[in-house]
Amino acid sequence: MTVTEGQWWEYLAGLDYPVSREDLVRRAQEIGAGTEVLQALRSLPVEEFASADELTDALATIA
Repeated sequence: MTVTEGQWWEYLAGLDYPVSREDLVRRAQEIGAGTEVLQALRSLPVEEFASADELTDALATIA
């Protein structure tokens, strides 16, 4: 499955930073993200993100 940047932001819009990887997973679960999306988020190389830019860079590594 390939998730586009726009799709990531559907799952992760409205986050307050800093945000942890587990908070990202929890948020995606709350709005119904599929198993593959949740696994991808769990595989992010950073445990906490200070900004949306930092998160975007990390998401690009798993896309």
